[in-house]
Amino acid sequence: MQRRLTDYLIISFKGLAMGAADAVPGVSGGTIAFISGIYEELISSISNINISLFKTLFSKGPIAFWTQLNGNFLLALALGIIISFVSFMKLAKYLLENHPILIWSFFFGLIVASIYFIGKQISKWNIPVVVALTIGAGIAFYITRLPALSTNESPLFLFFAGAIAICAMILPGISGSFILIILGAYKALSDAIHDMDIKKILIFASGAIIGLLSFSHVLKWLFKHYHNITLALLTGFIFGSLNKVWPWKETITWHTNSKGIKTPILQESISPLSFNGENQLLFAIILIIIGFLTIFILEKVGSKKQ
Repeated sequence: MQRRLTDYLIISFKGLAMGAADAVPGVSGGTIAFISGIYEELISSISNINISLFKTLFSKGPIAFWTQLNGNFLLALALGIIISFVSFMKLAKYLLENHPILIWSFFFGLIVASIYFIGKQISKWNIPVVVALTIGAGIAFYITRLPALSTNESPLFLFFAGAIAICAMILPGISGSFILIILGAYKALSDAIHDMDIKKILIFASGAIIGLLSFSHVLKWLFKHYHNITLALLTGFIFGSLNKVWPWKETITWHTNSKGIKTPILQESISPLSFNGENQLLFAIILIIIGFLTIFILEKVGSKKQ
C-alpha cells in the first residue's frame, strides 16, 4: 500500500488518540484503533514480527526487512502512542482526581458510539455470534468490578504486568490501564514515568513487547477463521466496559497508604440523581455528546483510503 507523508501524519494522530485512551483506566486504545480503521492492519503487522522477518533482514537487506515489517506504519503509530501516553498520563491523573465526572462522561459517550460502529461490522448474526457477544460483555463487566490490589514494584511483577496489560490495551473495550490498577501496577508505572526510572520502564516495556508479539498471533488467527464471532466478542468487551466509565460512582472501599492518602478500591455505579455531591449533569451530558461525536469523526477519517 503506497502512502504519502500526510497519510503517516494521520496515522500518528490516530496513535495520539490511542495513547490518550490507554492512559485513562477504563478506556482502551484498541477501541480507537478499531474505529479509526487501522486495527486489523496493526494486528497483522505485529504478528508478522517473527523469525522469517529477521531472515529477510540478513538475506535481502534492511529495506526489504522494513517493507515486510510495515515499518513506516508501525513507527508512525508508535510515535503517536508513546508521546500521547507518557504526556497524557499526568493529565489523566489530574482530571480523574479533580474532575472525574467530566472525563468519564466524555469517554462514556465515546464508548457508546464505539459499540454501534464496531457492532455494525458484524455481517451475519446467529447463535454463536450472540453467545460471543454475551460472553464478551460478561467478562468485561466482571473485570470492571474487581477490586484493585496493593501496589507491587518488584521487577518480575512489572514484567508480567506489562505482558498482561498490553494484551488488554490492544483489545477493544478492555482497558490496559485499568488492568494495571487491578494488578496494583498502575501507580508503580506512573511513578516510574514521572521519575524517569529507566530500569522499571524498560522492564515493563520488555514484558509488554513479549505479550504483544504473542497475543497478536492469536488475534490474527481469530480474525482469519472466526471474523464475525471475534467482532461480536470485541463488541461485548466494549459493552461490558461501560460500567467502568459510568460517570457517577459511589466508593464502597478505600485504601489508605502510609502517608494517609486515600484512594478508591471498589466503586459502584449509581444514578446521577443519587450522587452525593454536585452531579454536574448538564456538563456531563454535553461531554457525552462530544465523546459520541468524536467517534463519528474518527470513523469518518478511518473509512477513507489510507
